Amino acid sequence: MKSDIQIAQETEMRNINEIANSAGLDSKYIELYGNYKAKVDYNLLEDKKDEADGKVILVTAISPTPAGEGKTTTTVGLADALRKIDKNVLVALREPSLGPVFGVKGGAAGGGYAQVVPMEDINLHFTGDMHAIGAANNLLAAMLDNHIQQGNELKIDPRRITWKRCVDMNDRQLRFITDGLGGKPNGMPREDGFDITVASEIMAILCLSDDIEDLKKRISSIIVGYSYDDEPVTAGQLNAQGAMAALLKDALKPNLVQTLEHTPAFIHGGPFANIAHGCNSVMATRMAMKMADYVVTEAGFGADLGAEKFLDIKCRMSGIKPSAVVVVATVRALKHHGGVAKADLGTENLKALEKGLPNLLQHVGNITNVYGLPAVVAINRFPTDTENELKLVEDKCRELGVNVALSEVWGKGGEGGISLAEEVVRLCEEPNDFRFSYDIDMSIEEKIRAIAQKVYHADDINILPAAAKQLAQLEKLGFGKLPICIAKTQYSFSDDPSLLGAPEGFVLTVRNLKVSAGAGFIVALTGDIMTMPGLPKRPAAEKIDVDRTGKISGLF
Repeated sequence: MKSDIQIAQETEMRNINEIANSAGLDSKYIELYGNYKAKVDYNLLEDKKDEADGKVILVTAISPTPAGEGKTTTTVGLADALRKIDKNVLVALREPSLGPVFGVKGGAAGGGYAQVVPMEDINLHFTGDMHAIGAANNLLAAMLDNHIQQGNELKIDPRRITWKRCVDMNDRQLRFITDGLGGKPNGMPREDGFDITVASEIMAILCLSDDIEDLKKRISSIIVGYSYDDEPVTAGQLNAQGAMAALLKDALKPNLVQTLEHTPAFIHGGPFANIAHGCNSVMATRMAMKMADYVVTEAGFGADLGAEKFLDIKCRMSGIKPSAVVVVATVRALKHHGGVAKADLGTENLKALEKGLPNLLQHVGNITNVYGLPAVVAINRFPTDTENELKLVEDKCRELGVNVALSEVWGKGGEGGISLAEEVVRLCEEPNDFRFSYDIDMSIEEKIRAIAQKVYHADDINILPAAAKQLAQLEKLGFGKLPICIAKTQYSFSDDPSLLGAPEGFVLTVRNLKVSAGAGFIVALTGDIMTMPGLPKRPAAEKIDVDRTGKISGLF
């Protein structure tokens, strides 16, 4: 089998004007970024506001493992498969971060014969959205420190600044820094730090904004720190919102590309799901809904993270209601949850597979029982999977009344996802009792407990003293009615990455709470989760190269 990048580079892409035309996009909305990428004017949404919306299909997955699950691959392949059965479909994905691209996970453009292209552009600079978000974030940081330097009219306490700088790279060296050194002309010395760009509140704001005016309003509400009088200080008080919005005006426009089979694809926004809300932009999803009968979109990492936040945050804020959910699983990943080492996953092991199945079944149960949505399990087939292993997964799912379909899109493209596509179409007509996992009027503690107990299946939560103090202050400031965005390891239902499968008897520990007032949610940091990841011992960057013709190799 050829590598992902070889397959992508050997594909003959169509001019993006052809793709736009096939999606029913008038040329007046298209801004070209070369021959194969375009921005789409957000005024399209206003012009199409009275048109009917298509059905939304959410693709999520089991708890991720080093074996890989293929969630984006399945999302892309399902869209291509729906097109093969003559459905009017668009796919809506997140933009990859350079952190995983150069780190351990690799890119996020799908794989095999189910990819979005141009793969190299999408995984690297693309249309510059990530850079614009980083620039806006860091402009606010610069204006904040400059305000203190120029007399500090707002009486900002340098010890209580909550706004960090950001860079779209896994760089642990920047997690905690001291800046402003070198004497009075160089600022006030203080402790500072960097987040990765995809964890910036600016990213969340971009993805949740309805339009440019909403973007500016949300930016104005960002809390950058607190005064000596214990009052929150906002970006609006620093008069930063106009310039920040100017930096973001093009980044706010969704990006249009294509799959290997020329299905139109929006790729826009990319917050991490383990430390942010993990969904592509509301604007791109809504555009796709106005232009297609079926919209296939994804949420980051496992269903306990990405799907929970898609449903409890994105859907709550936007009014979007999914028609069906696909839960992606692989035999290899389930064997890993059953205790098999990565090196041994290619060997048939029915006992370990059965031991790992509760992870899948718990995710599916959450979707159907907690959120009231119809779901299907997509078994993403690998060449090493045996017929006995595939049959075991199918049988166990069907014993519990869980819909299941085999997906072979990695090796066959859309043709390998037709049975999954047909099942999804059927599910979209099923009764839909969509509901949230918690009531927005519950207290902050009650909402965290509801997610922990209903979605993670924890016994209870433990809010550490520092977080309890923050909780009391947030409720006093009037933020108690916001949704909750839990930052948690992606590898386990718990906050301990070593607890695989479907752990029981654990307590979720909340160590920090902060408000993202512009985004409109409260972030609860649990366990040892960090908002600036680090590179592994052998980063993927070591294998990436470019030759004298400009052809890139090593991306995956």
